[in-house]
Amino acid sequence: MTTRVAVVGATGKLGRLFVRLIDETEGFELHAGLSSRDGLDGLAGADLVVDVTVPAVSPAIVEAAVRLGIPVLVGTSGWSEPRLASIRRVVAEVAGPGVLVIPNFSVGSVLATTFATMAARYYEAVEIIETHHPGKVDSPSGTATRTAELIAEARRDLGPVRAPRADQRARGQQVASVPVHSLRLPGIEARQEVVFGGAGETLTLTHDTTSQTAYEQGILVALASAPTISGVVVGLDRVLPLGTPS
Repeated sequence: MTTRVAVVGATGKLGRLFVRLIDETEGFELHAGLSSRDGLDGLAGADLVVDVTVPAVSPAIVEAAVRLGIPVLVGTSGWSEPRLASIRRVVAEVAGPGVLVIPNFSVGSVLATTFATMAARYYEAVEIIETHHPGKVDSPSGTATRTAELIAEARRDLGPVRAPRADQRARGQQVASVPVHSLRLPGIEARQEVVFGGAGETLTLTHDTTSQTAYEQGILVALASAPTISGVVVGLDRVLPLGTPS
């Protein structure tokens, strides 16, 4: 059986990567390649919609697909908890198909975030520095937002992280109590550093993306998983179980 995929945002860097992988992968075919400015009539008849647009239009695209009864794979950044809550209500309202939201398709990034949630229980002070190319339109990045939210969840019974003088603008934006600092610089694709501070030591977890090839494995896993998702599922780790070796 072939899965017909409509890619919205097909003219962007990530969209072009999706289109190429769909063309190259057995069992998938491109149903429609749309830009973020196109109408959404081209979604009809697709078995899966991929949204890799921009934060300003992404929620409307996802809601339109859900109301058409088509499962959605979201690779657009900016899906914070309030936005996720909104689309959960839509999915519940129409008893619609599932939505899989992937803040970062890199397996290395997912592992780094997992390690950060493990460390979060042992340090009271945590800050995130995320650096991307100048063309990235949103900040903080979706990966940083997701990392901060998972750190807060891991510390739920311990309380928020220590962030002194967080009211000062230079201290970054607080996401789930974690200060996040966004840099936009030429010469870089993507980097995230999660810095933990404790008595007499610091621990820094750093992940660098140097090429979009880092996303390919995660994209293929997400494409295969998205059509069978129920409800709203967030994170590549939810479809790529990260167990410990026996």
